[in-house]
Amino acid sequence: MKWTEFFIPTSKEVPADAAVPSHQLMLRAGIIRQVVAGAYTYLPLGYRSLRKIEAIVREEMNAARGIELNMPAMQPLEWWELTGRAAAMGDVLVRLGSSGGDDWRARTVLGPTHEEVITEIVRAYVNSYKQLPLCFYQIQTKFRGEARPKSGVLRTREFLMKDAYSFHTCKEGDGGLDDTYDRMYAAYCAIFSRSGLPYIAVEADSGPIGGDASHEFMVPTDAGEDYLVQSEDKAYAANLERAEVAPLADEGGAADAPLTEVHTPNLGTIDEVSTFLKCEPRKMIKTIIYEANGEALVALVRGDHEVNEAKLARAAKVGMVAAADAALINKITGADVGFAGPVGLSARIIVDQAVTVMHDAVTGANKTDYHITGVNPGRDFEVTESADIRMAVKGDCAKNGSPLTFKKCIEVGHVFKLGTKYSEAMSATFLDVNGKSHPMIMGCYGIGLNRIMAAAIEAGHDEKGICWPMSIAPFQVVICALDMRVEEVSTLAGKLHDELEATGIDVLLDDRDARPGFKFKDAELIGIPIRVTVGKRGLADGIVEIQTRRTGETAKVPPLDAVDTVQKLVQAAMEADCARKTK
Repeated sequence: MKWTEFFIPTSKEVPADAAVPSHQLMLRAGIIRQVVAGAYTYLPLGYRSLRKIEAIVREEMNAARGIELNMPAMQPLEWWELTGRAAAMGDVLVRLGSSGGDDWRARTVLGPTHEEVITEIVRAYVNSYKQLPLCFYQIQTKFRGEARPKSGVLRTREFLMKDAYSFHTCKEGDGGLDDTYDRMYAAYCAIFSRSGLPYIAVEADSGPIGGDASHEFMVPTDAGEDYLVQSEDKAYAANLERAEVAPLADEGGAADAPLTEVHTPNLGTIDEVSTFLKCEPRKMIKTIIYEANGEALVALVRGDHEVNEAKLARAAKVGMVAAADAALINKITGADVGFAGPVGLSARIIVDQAVTVMHDAVTGANKTDYHITGVNPGRDFEVTESADIRMAVKGDCAKNGSPLTFKKCIEVGHVFKLGTKYSEAMSATFLDVNGKSHPMIMGCYGIGLNRIMAAAIEAGHDEKGICWPMSIAPFQVVICALDMRVEEVSTLAGKLHDELEATGIDVLLDDRDARPGFKFKDAELIGIPIRVTVGKRGLADGIVEIQTRRTGETAKVPPLDAVDTVQKLVQAAMEADCARKTK
């Protein structure tokens, strides 16, 4: 491919509204162009990279015995209501809306995932254990109503996703969910390794997808919006929503202070009350009231901690929790928001482990403008349910005692053991060998292809531009032909281009009539892994120059050796990228 026959609209200017490196560089390198907030056109360079990622994903999914199909973006709302996800997804679920009357648009959504659709397909065609297991996948556009799309293609309203779904008669054993889950996990490792990503696989929360076990695949980068929590000894890793912490030791000391009601007018926050009473936030008990399954659910955490709602939902054995409104809080406590406390409270209370070892604490008095001091768990309120329900913070340890570290990350993939959540809701059943009916056991497995591209740029860039992994670079080699009007230069550059292309290498010939520095800066900006420079001065010395973008290493070789040298560099780079998994 010749540069003059392709379309690469590069720019020197850093876009003012692009905050993260991948967004800046994708715009400057002519990879994407925004259409509306959260939706992008993939320009020719970007589309080449996206197609290479898609090919890797498809190869590994086929090798993992996935069966490809394609499902529509439009889905009936009633299926989402059957599974309870219409309410759980809220505004993230994009609805077509209605133009009035009995309009089909009012009952149609654009799918953010396809659990409901695939379950309906399998329900329609599968009824016997002899037809299972099955694993389907697709590579298809998804839609999500992100309130604030940002960071380029990292958080969008329209994106390309590989989603897979498996159906089983059992969880364990040959053909069971665990077997397919492990196979998909291995396929994901292969996909991210082949894409050159320094990924980490971690325990994760299933969120609105549901299920009893899941793993995320994360790429550490400051541009990420998720957090990886990892023990210093690397024995434990999880995302922030899943991260477990070791129990805190008893604070020790006396626990005999009397309960004392203190007037705290208009002071309803931890910071306000701790400042007023001259105590540390860690000496306060934070009482947060939620609604779960139509009932009030109270969570107690230390004043300097935050409730982990995913952990709370698991501990309470409910699908999800939602913050209570002021009316429910007043009904339960008899007080305004900000003055709730566990003493004398009649409701289901789950106490974080850190609260159970507190002494002489401060908490709300269930009376507007009042707090209580000298509160001791067990003495002043009963602890009937206790669990780890808080967010991990710096200073915490894993359960093996190793200190926890925190890294910002991009999530690029997620695998779930769904169980029977969707099959039960949608009556997807099979008959066993004895003719007895059972709900199918399911798994689901998702990868954001656009995120792989952005994560690769975040993990591989410098002040000059992108440093693509070899396997997903839009072109693997760029030939910078200097002095194109010199016949010897143009002839050799064209010859090297044709010979490299014949070996299967993606090569771009920069045949523009431009200054060397201009060509070099463009090549560095768009991040092509290998640059071959053919110039009049070099040919006078009998050499061409070959430079590796990521390392900057340069070799000067005779023109006859150029193709062989480039082939070896491409192969070595592919192998190096495949080994970049973070340990």
